[in-house]
Formats: sequence, structure tokens, C-alpha cells
Amino acid sequence: MGRHHQPPDPQGCAHRRLRRRRPGRRGAGRHQRVRLRGHYHLAQRRVLYSLALPKSVLLGLAGAGLFVAALDAYVVVTLLPAMAGDVGLTIEHFEQATPIVTGFLAGYVVAMPLLGAYSDVRGRVPVYAVCMGAFALGSVMTATAGLWDFAGLPWLVAGRFVQGLGGGGLVPLSLALAADLYQDRSRTVALGSIAALQEAGSVFGPLYGAGLAAAAAGAGGWRFVFWLNLPLAAVCTAGLVLGARRVKAAEPAPASSIDWPSATLLGAGLGLLVLALYPDDPQHRATNTLFLPAAIAAVVVLGVYGWRQLRRLEPLIPRDLLRSRAFAGATAANVLIGAALIVTLVDVPLLGRLVFNLDELGSGLLLTQFLVGLPVGALAGGLLAGRLGDRATAAAGIVLSAIAFVQMAGWRADELSLHAGPLRQADIALGLCGLGFGLVIAPLTASVLALTRGRFHGLATSLVVLARTMGMLVGLSALTAFGLHRFHQILGTPVLTDPDLRARVKHLEQLVAAAFLQEYREIFLIAAAVCALAAVVIALSLPPRRTSGDI
Repeated sequence: MGRHHQPPDPQGCAHRRLRRRRPGRRGAGRHQRVRLRGHYHLAQRRVLYSLALPKSVLLGLAGAGLFVAALDAYVVVTLLPAMAGDVGLTIEHFEQATPIVTGFLAGYVVAMPLLGAYSDVRGRVPVYAVCMGAFALGSVMTATAGLWDFAGLPWLVAGRFVQGLGGGGLVPLSLALAADLYQDRSRTVALGSIAALQEAGSVFGPLYGAGLAAAAAGAGGWRFVFWLNLPLAAVCTAGLVLGARRVKAAEPAPASSIDWPSATLLGAGLGLLVLALYPDDPQHRATNTLFLPAAIAAVVVLGVYGWRQLRRLEPLIPRDLLRSRAFAGATAANVLIGAALIVTLVDVPLLGRLVFNLDELGSGLLLTQFLVGLPVGALAGGLLAGRLGDRATAAAGIVLSAIAFVQMAGWRADELSLHAGPLRQADIALGLCGLGFGLVIAPLTASVLALTRGRFHGLATSLVVLARTMGMLVGLSALTAFGLHRFHQILGTPVLTDPDLRARVKHLEQLVAAAFLQEYREIFLIAAAVCALAAVVIALSLPPRRTSGDI
């Protein structure tokens, strides 16, 4: 049977008390609330694993699958123009390509809060395998978009959404598996490693996509990036299934299933929100014709989802954590940071293609300094937070990013030819922007972890990623709507009087590039304002020094 690993009893020796509902309330006597002194207990069961591989190898396989999925969240950043062109989108209708990015993010957000609890009963490895299967299916749909008449833009967006569902589920599953396999200090290291792999997707995704597509230009180009997901997913899944088999639970399992009503409410609410922000006619208005009713409906549906979670016997987020000002502030700051972060990840490569006339690989390499600054800042943020505190470090980092965005808002069409000594000015601005975002990631995550006990660290890390992804989803939708409307306002109806056709075409290209440049300048200014608002939230909500978790 191999070696057996048995995680410690999550209930331990903690004292608890049972509180029944009052007889006068609906459903009296049907439920019992289990509450530990000082914190809520998420019901978990001891699980016995038969391990054919070392724990580190199993965790590495799970983390590798998560890393591949995280790469795909950002891989389209440099591939977007080519993907949009292959499904028939022209530059006049480029706004329709936005769901290629937001579709994945929406699936990510829907799956992340649901599948972790489901795996508590059904098992980590089986649910992980299903998620990897969904991710592979979505990859096939994405790779085949544009090959047939029926596989147009809706097919591509659907494929990205299915990819997001599978990839989003891998986040809580990988964290939960790490918590199952390790305990005490080793568990914290394992959880940190999984979280680092998730963050690394944003660092390497754009370059991975551009580099691989360029190398495989004769083998499908951007499609090869998604076909490659199939063997990678198969290796990770097969290794986990063969390497770790759950034998039995130490305690009987209650009947459980995915909370389909909550999943439906969350998915519908996000869909309505994206619809409200979708620019159906950017030439005349920045928002959708149905903006007001769709936005109201989104708020109502998401409100019902939140109310349902609060009414559940064991809510996803402990109520004591929800009442924490530091948690609310860190969550709000992560949403704002996600909205600003996606501006750099998506708009800088597009700026390289549309204004600086770079190719697919060149537009990806334009992000290099930003992507180098992120991990350097994350490392420095972890070290500085221990000395200066989470609040000071996070606020300083996001202010640095705001300053970099202000500098980027002054970029010119020949920006890449301007140097400050041996370095290009654009590279300096992007490097500082990435450094600032890196500085803020570690303190915000640590501040949330400091509020919780070790058993909730996986949940807390998932919530940080969830908030940032939510910010990316809303920020990309809103800023794309604004930017495209401004593009059409700036461009207007070009007057081309050149007698030569080639001269007219060149003149039109110059006008379009100038309109795009002005659009992105204004978006960078908005991103700077969002960063400044995040700095205010951090300064007002985070404690100056970290406290031990009691939730």
C-alpha cells in the first residue's frame, strides 16, 4: 500500500460549544453551529493517503498544474491581436476582444470559492483531476477557435471561460492539498510555495506566450501555446492520481455537493457586471446601452449571493474575519491593485503593437523590466515589512507604482528611443512600476495571514488572489470601455486629402497610432489615481504592526 500519511486532527483538543437555533426560528433543530472559542471552525475531516511518491513530489505536481493554469490567465496579453484577427475581428471592433481576457477571469472567480469545500468531501485528487480536465477541454476549444465557421469569437470566449473554471478550481485545491500533506511550520512553507507559483503566472505568462508563439510560428503560432497545455495537464494529473490515493476518511463524510445556487448567482452577477461595462457602441458612448439595468441587476444578484453565504451554517469566510477592518481594507486594496495591475499587463503590450510597431515577441519583451521588478519587489517587500511594518511598506510600494504610471502617462510615440544614461526611460518607468506592485503584494498577503490561525491560511491566501482577480476583471472591463470610447472621440472622422493612396494609408496609420497613444496616456493616469486610492485605503485600514491571528 505504500507509506501512509495522516494529517493531524483539525479539531485538535480545542474546546467547543454547540448552539442550537431558537425554537421560534424557521428550521429549528435542523442545524447545529460549531464554534471554537475565538474563531469559527471550518469542518474538515482527517484523510488517510496512500503515498507512492514523496510529499514534495506530489505538491510539486499539484503546483506545476496550478502554474500552467496561472500562465494561461496572462498568456493572451501578448497573443490578443493575433487571436482576435483569427476570429475575424478588425481594429475598428477591437473592443469585442475584451471577453477573451475577461472570460477566463470570470471563470476563475466563479470556481475559486466553490471547489475547495467540495473537495473536503469528494477528495482533493479526484476534484483536481476534474479541474485539469476542464482546463484541458477549454484549451482545445481555444486552440480550435477560427478553424471552422461555427468556431468564432463566442467559441473562443467559451473556451477561455471553461479554462478559467478549471484553473480557478486549482487554486484552493492546491492549497488544501498542501495543508493535508504538511503540518506546523512545514505547512506554512508549503502554502507559501503554492501561493508563489500562483503569483509567478503573472510574471512569466506574457513572455511565455510571446516566446512560445514566436518559436512555434510554423506549428500553429498562438494555437500551439494552448495545444501544449494538453500534455502538461496530463502529466500533472496522472502523477497525482498515481502518486496519492485517498484510502478512507477517519470520520464519516456528510453528503455534499457543489453549491449550485451560489455558483449560479456568482456567475450571473459577474456576467451582468461584464455586460454593463461592455462597450457595445464605443463611437458614441463609453458604456453599454443597458448599463443602468445591468449594473443594478448585477448588484442585486451579487448581493443575494453574499446574503446566502452569510446565512450558511459554515460560511466560506469566518464572520469574525469579515468584521475585521484590516481584512476589509486589505481586500479593497487588492481589488484596486488588481485593476491597476491589469492595465500594465494588457495595455503595455498593446501599446507596443499599435503605437511602437513592435512584433508579438517585441511587445512581450517590452514588459520585461516590469516583470523583473515584480519578484524583486516581492522579495524586498517581505524583508521591509518585517522592519517597517505592513502598512508603511505596502503604502510606499503602491505610491511608487502611482508615480511610475504618471511618468508613463507622458510617453511619446518615439519613447523607446529616449534614454536616461544607458537605460531607456520606458524601461525605468516599467521597472519602477513592477517594483512598486511587488512591494505591496507581500505585506497585504501577510496582513491577511496575520489575522488568521494556521488552519485558515489556505483560505486567506485564496481570498487575496480572489480579490485581486476580481479587480482585474472589473478594471479591464471598465477601462477598456472608457479607452475605446476615447479612441473614437480622439480619432473622429479622419480627413485624408493626399492624392496618393499609399500616402493616405500612411497618414491614416499615423492618426490611428496617435489616437491610441492618447487613449493609453489617459488610462495610465486613471491607473495612477487608482493606485493613490489604494494607498489611502492601506493607510487607513492596516495596523502599523502585525498581530498574531485569532480568527
